Amino acid sequence: MHLTIYASKTLLGAAAAAEAAETIRAAVAESGRARIIVATGASQFEFLSALVSIPEVPWDRVEMFHLDEYIGMSADHPASFRRYLRERFIEPTRIGTVHLLDAEHDPAEVCARIGARIAAAPVDIAFVGIGENGHLAFNDPPADFDTREPYLIVSLDEACRRQQVGEGWFSELESVPTRAISMSCRQILASRRILCIVPDARKAEAVRATVEGPVTPDVPASILQTHDDVTLYLDLESASLLRKS
Repeated sequence: MHLTIYASKTLLGAAAAAEAAETIRAAVAESGRARIIVATGASQFEFLSALVSIPEVPWDRVEMFHLDEYIGMSADHPASFRRYLRERFIEPTRIGTVHLLDAEHDPAEVCARIGARIAAAPVDIAFVGIGENGHLAFNDPPADFDTREPYLIVSLDEACRRQQVGEGWFSELESVPTRAISMSCRQILASRRILCIVPDARKAEAVRATVEGPVTPDVPASILQTHDDVTLYLDLESASLLRKS
């Protein structure tokens, strides 16, 4: 795991976006297309804003999957990750192909259908974050490190749900759904490259546990230690609890 630390969220986002764009261009040049995974949430704002503004990215040759979505939530709800991606990524880039998780009616069917599509070919690069409770996608602790299913129906723990309130997506805890579709940890690890974008002091303990602790389902993001090509993008605040080298 390669760590990079920046003085601000803006610098972090710009650096991660530059690496993401370079990887997408290289994949398209090599094989004629790129397959990517895109995260959502407040931690990705600066990164996605920088990424969509980079010129000469061949978005028409890019196929996108996303990590998770609340079960039963309308695509127009302010907290919907489909809406988030549509407004912040899909519409600005006019990306060629998108596979969105519609979890309103038949989540099991969506897991199977989109899972078959993502498993059909390698993913070139995944953009992910880390939750305040150490979650990876919506794999809350203790995460399932064993399943090879690409997508799962998961239950959200209280810490995860409180994070959504804290970020302003919901007005109170009772409004946050208790179940979601999530990409599995093993499917994320199947990506050739992973950029993990984690700003803010509220993520500092999760970052410390992910980087310096053991690989354990109790810290789902710690499984990133087992991947050969992960770059962790931190700011000074999210890196503040790491041991000084």
